[in-house]
Amino acid sequence: MSASSIAERGPLLEFGEFLVQTGRLTPEQLQRARERKTQSQLRLTDALLAENLLSESALLGALGEQLDIPVTTHIDLTQIDDTLAENVPIGFAKNYGLLPLHKKESGELVVVISDPLEIEPLDDLRLLFHGAQIAPILASRAAITAAINTVYDRSAHSTGALAEDAAADLDTLATEIGTEPQDLLEASDEAPIIRLVNSLLQQAIKERASDIHIEPFESEIRVRFRVDDILFEPMKPLPRALQASITSRIKIMGGLNIAEKRVPQDGRIRLKIAGRDYDVRLSTVPTAYGERVVLRLLPRTLDLLDLKKIGFRESQLPAIERLITRPNGIFLVTGPTGSGKTTTLYAALAAINNPTKNIITIEDPVEIQLPGVGQIEVNTKTGMTFARGLRSVLRQDPNVILVGEIRDLETAEIAIQASLTGHLVLATLHTNDAPSAITRLVDMGVEPFLVGSSLVAVLAQRLVRVLCEACKQPFLPTAEQLAEIGIHAPKSQIHIYEATGCEACKHTGYRGRIGIFELLLIDDEVRALVSQNTDAKTIKRKAIAKGMSTLRQDGAQAVLRGVTSIAEILRATEDEGVVEQI
Repeated sequence: MSASSIAERGPLLEFGEFLVQTGRLTPEQLQRARERKTQSQLRLTDALLAENLLSESALLGALGEQLDIPVTTHIDLTQIDDTLAENVPIGFAKNYGLLPLHKKESGELVVVISDPLEIEPLDDLRLLFHGAQIAPILASRAAITAAINTVYDRSAHSTGALAEDAAADLDTLATEIGTEPQDLLEASDEAPIIRLVNSLLQQAIKERASDIHIEPFESEIRVRFRVDDILFEPMKPLPRALQASITSRIKIMGGLNIAEKRVPQDGRIRLKIAGRDYDVRLSTVPTAYGERVVLRLLPRTLDLLDLKKIGFRESQLPAIERLITRPNGIFLVTGPTGSGKTTTLYAALAAINNPTKNIITIEDPVEIQLPGVGQIEVNTKTGMTFARGLRSVLRQDPNVILVGEIRDLETAEIAIQASLTGHLVLATLHTNDAPSAITRLVDMGVEPFLVGSSLVAVLAQRLVRVLCEACKQPFLPTAEQLAEIGIHAPKSQIHIYEATGCEACKHTGYRGRIGIFELLLIDDEVRALVSQNTDAKTIKRKAIAKGMSTLRQDGAQAVLRGVTSIAEILRATEDEGVVEQI
């Protein structure tokens, strides 16, 4: 059915009554939705979704059935004519949730839409395409937005072409970005350098990169992205002549001094790409061939701040929840740089964040924005160190304090005193496993009895890559392969998965990362060992005897669940000399 037919026909039956008549809703449920509609001034469709009375797919199916419009659950990107998108502003497409797909031989324009009752945007679209008849197809708004981002991204110039344009014109640089960032997919800046830098950022987001490395050498600039902890080169090296202009453009975006090239500088950029907000940490250091630039991309979203999503098993969650709801004590999270410690701590804060708690953090730098939490950034230039900031925080009447890192004795002692005076302290430390955190504090100079009396738990963690769901293959491991991750081969065979590689994962076999954990709970027996200044290995043996799963054991469970591979667990963990019976 065409858009004009929808307007002429109108619903034969009020939509709510149609849902009741077709058995999708009960009269009571419809009444509930109507009350929500009146109270919140929503449309009926939005009220149905808000009350969880129908899923979006069920709602679209009902609309399609009533209005005789086809419904799709998957938009085939290969069947989209990108030239059609050139006539439709991206803001218009996103605002109304629509995208032209292709033209039929009859001249009808096939358009995917999310709301068939919005007739005006389809009329505007008909005008844009010189009176062409519109043939609508229904799809979810999320699917349409994803398709819009892909189509408008690939319709833009390639990074290679932009580099050539920039090499030919090195004179124009941008002014500072305003306080409210513009979506880079909608940017219309003509300066080649601006478009080149924007393209790099867009491509990095598209590739799910966490970092961008821009490295000058004698005759070229190498650009590398870090995806799932692995660096790769997404493009050919750029001309060396672009180095100064690229660096200056990025410095302007980050509010840095473009005239100072002899000392390291740190800054922050706020971006919007494909409708999502990002904080970008910027670092520059002088090298022999110019300034090296690293950009860390941090999405401004709370979606990942969920203890289940970051990898905790159901059996581990109750212990974590008890720890983060305690009124006092120190809860340490340990691991190397880039192991997800900050994300874990913020997931814990998000779980307990409510108006009844005063939560304050002190970090270097603040990486994640969490509404309702007071966040303080360390600044050594002004004398705001961890110790000084923590001492000041204690005068702010906090319930929970997050210390970005315990680096020295002074910070450790203040954190311990805070925990002993009725505060819950969450902090990070750099050690290889959980028991080593105890000896690390003692090595700093903290008295063992203070460590034992204040510490309630230590969580060691690593990030491992997740097998790509599109291409992972089951296989039967040998007894030797299982033994490598501490599993004795059982009598019955175990089928697990291995990485293969496909287009979806860029032929790596992995897509995304998840945490594996080692949780050491400080009970009376372990506390007695800590107070006696016992070595870490003895504490670890005691904890394992009491049921603690080591990092490799937790990784082995992830392998058995089909989440990751044996090779990835061997890469991320050390041999602990512990064999798990399965």
